[in-house]
Amino acid sequence: MKIAICSAQAHDRHFLAAANAAGEHELVFFETRLSAESVQVVAGFPVVCAFVNDVLDAAVLQALAQQGTRLVALRCAGFNNVDVPAAEKYGIRVVRVPAYSPHSVAEHTVALILTLDRKTHRAYNRVRDGNFSLDGLLGFELRGRTVGIIGTGRIGQAVAEILHGFGCRLLAYDPVQNEACKATGVSYVTLDELYRDSDIVTLHCPLNKQTHHLIDAVAIHKMKRGVMLINTSRGGVIDSKALAAALKSGHIGYLGLDVYEQEGDLFFQDLSNRVIQDDVFERLLTFPNVLITGHQGFFTEEAMRNIAQTTLENISLFARSGQCRNEVTRDLLR
Repeated sequence: MKIAICSAQAHDRHFLAAANAAGEHELVFFETRLSAESVQVVAGFPVVCAFVNDVLDAAVLQALAQQGTRLVALRCAGFNNVDVPAAEKYGIRVVRVPAYSPHSVAEHTVALILTLDRKTHRAYNRVRDGNFSLDGLLGFELRGRTVGIIGTGRIGQAVAEILHGFGCRLLAYDPVQNEACKATGVSYVTLDELYRDSDIVTLHCPLNKQTHHLIDAVAIHKMKRGVMLINTSRGGVIDSKALAAALKSGHIGYLGLDVYEQEGDLFFQDLSNRVIQDDVFERLLTFPNVLITGHQGFFTEEAMRNIAQTTLENISLFARSGQCRNEVTRDLLR
């Protein structure tokens, strides 16, 4: 099938081309992010392959349907950027990659925790400048610390397994309890109990109506003073405007983000020669106890191969039979 691949980076071209080595599909790459302004670029493509920051709201989906698109293949697990009822209304099927490599994101989560704790990013820059002072680099042992995991799907489970090896006490909140997490020693508690007792809070839940701004000023106030807050899920789970005040007061002692609420205008592009216009993001960067990465938690060789292979397998099945594996439907919104 002829596939329009939106928000395409060099790594997308490499891994998708390798997965399509047999030439079953015609891949056409567009660096442009899909939106109402750019939707005409993909006119005539029966399949549009989209990523996390492509816009697939009702207006875009209507335009896609009118242009002949029958399938949207997400090369990611999340689908918060898709108006699923609108897709069904306009007869567009939506598929995703639900489990490309949970360990990639889990390991990045732990990397953020360790870096913030032991301040290796600051030490690296100091040593390069010939500064070998230890002032300001004091860390703490993870062993014996309480970690609260919000969302215990595949990624949350992988995080729990890693942190269990560090000797952490593990608390979790999820409407659906994971028996494998329980076997690892995870105790399920209420959100308020998790906020109250956790030294580290890490987010691994999907973004939906229930989780949008789950972490706001009220939730932060319920956490321990000096808490470490980590988000590798979706930016909208945290109210970004609530972070600066909590960092200034010291209520948040450490903040690690791989996602950001307004990342669509920032991430996956080189803005080093431009003035970034997002004042909230720029304010967060001024704090020495904040570490932000540009949505790279998924970015491993293993994950990229799995994403490319599953994405094309989803499309091949649809092309051969009209059936959809890994389909996104209204049932997943509940």
